[in-house]
Amino acid sequence: MRFKARRIDFCCGGQRPLKEAIEELGLDGEALLRELNTLYAEAQNKPTGNWSEAPLADLVDHIINTHHRYLNEELPQLSPYVTKVLRVHGMHHPHLSRVHKLFHELKTELEQHLIKEETGAFPLILQFADNPSPENREAVERAVRELVNEHDVAGDLMKEIREITNDFTPPEDACGTYRLVYNRLAALEDDLFTHIHLENNILFPRVLAAVKV
Repeated sequence: MRFKARRIDFCCGGQRPLKEAIEELGLDGEALLRELNTLYAEAQNKPTGNWSEAPLADLVDHIINTHHRYLNEELPQLSPYVTKVLRVHGMHHPHLSRVHKLFHELKTELEQHLIKEETGAFPLILQFADNPSPENREAVERAVRELVNEHDVAGDLMKEIREITNDFTPPEDACGTYRLVYNRLAALEDDLFTHIHLENNILFPRVLAAVKV
């Protein structure tokens, strides 16, 4: 993806706005953000700008039914393959031990994060959207801050996996399972990228804008 080639951290890596991070590199922030939204829309077969305008409940449902469902299925399915590759190839490729550790840290982090979103933060956000009472404002702001911080943790783990796998490039002696694991880790990163983009750059700003009204 062209955004990764530019080494721009779109989904996490701090509390500063996405536009600010882009402009720090001397790029056109508005143009790149439009490009990012267009790429996401094309990938999801959704009209550009759809999630910026759709009801919050529809956006939350989409995140749960698309991205949460993917993670809940993919993380436990991929786990034994990551372990198998370490067991078979770890002696000749010692970095696989670190990949195994990071992946399972990421798996635990994301599984707990999804539960927090589905049972706590998302219901709170939707309750505030329906009834923006002053009592809920502080709780919503706190919940969003916590989720963004957790996105940073997951993003850092994923970035380290990418780095130590040489951008998910398998070695010449990699077997089919080894290559499969790297391909699925790359797909996991792509889904996580779009997932966190939807929350950090669309859902949360909309919620915080409503909180400040």
